[in-house]
Amino acid sequence: MIEIIGVRFKQGGKVYYFGPKNVRFTVGEHVIVETARGVECGEVVIANRDIEKNDSIPPVKDIIRKATANDMKTVEKNHIREKEAFKICLEKIEYRKLNMHLIDVECTFDNNKILFYFTSENRVDFRELVKDLAAVFRTRIELRQIGVRDEAKILGGLGICGREFCCKGYLGEFQPVSIKMAKEQGLSLNPSKISGTCGRLMCCLKHEQPAYEELLKITPKVGAFVKTPECRGYVEEANLITGKLKIKPEKSDVPIYVDRSNVKIIRDSEIKVNKEEIKALKELEDS
Repeated sequence: MIEIIGVRFKQGGKVYYFGPKNVRFTVGEHVIVETARGVECGEVVIANRDIEKNDSIPPVKDIIRKATANDMKTVEKNHIREKEAFKICLEKIEYRKLNMHLIDVECTFDNNKILFYFTSENRVDFRELVKDLAAVFRTRIELRQIGVRDEAKILGGLGICGREFCCKGYLGEFQPVSIKMAKEQGLSLNPSKISGTCGRLMCCLKHEQPAYEELLKITPKVGAFVKTPECRGYVEEANLITGKLKIKPEKSDVPIYVDRSNVKIIRDSEIKVNKEEIKALKELEDS
C-alpha cells in the first residue's frame, strides 16, 4: 500500500497524485509540487488515502511542501502577470497579423514558463511571436493550439440545462461521445439539439448512457416483433424512460399502447446509425 493525495491545478482540471511525505492534508489546502512543466501550486481535492501499489500506477512524486502565505501571494502575483501577458500577446498577434484566437495564459508557479493557449482553424506559424514574447518576459514561452472543447472548458459558461458546463465544473478529462449514444437515447439527430456550445456532442450524453443501456436491456427496440395480451405486432415507438410502447398489430392498422412489462419479445430489433447520418454528423464527434 502507498499513501497518496489528489491535487488539481485548475477548476475542472485533471487530478494528479502525489506522496504527502507523512503530512496530513484536508481538502482545500494548497501544496507546492514539481510537475512535468515546472514547480506548481495546486489544491488538494483528495485527502490522504492508502491505495494498493501495482504496475498500473505510475511512480508518485512527493510534494515539495505545504503552501505558505508567501506562496499564495506569489500565486496572486502570477495571476496579475497572466492578465498582463494576455494583453501583450493580443497586441503582438495583431502586429504580426496572425490568424489565431488567444484563449488563456498560464504562468508556472516558479515563473519558469508562460503558456499561451489559442485556437485557429488552420496551423499557425508563431515562431516570430514566440521571439517577441520571450523578449518581453525573459522566460520560456510555450504556445499551444487547442480544440473547441478545450476552449469551452477554459472559458466556461452555462449549458442549455441552465447549469455550468460539465467540462468546466468537474470533468477532469473529456470522454468520447458518439452519435450512436444519441440514437440509443432516442434523441432527434438534429445538431442543434445534441451539441453543446462548443459545437460538439454534449458531454451529458456520455453521463446518461449507462442508464439508457440498462433500460435498453428490458425494453423492446423500435422494429421489434413482440407479443402482447391482445395480439402480436411490431414496435413503432418506445419511450425508454416511461416504458410505454406503441405497437402496430400484425393483423390491424390500429395501434395499441402498452407497458413494456406486458409484452414478450419474440424478435428484437437493433439500433443502427446509417452511413448518411454518420456523414452528416461526423464533425460533431471530433474532439
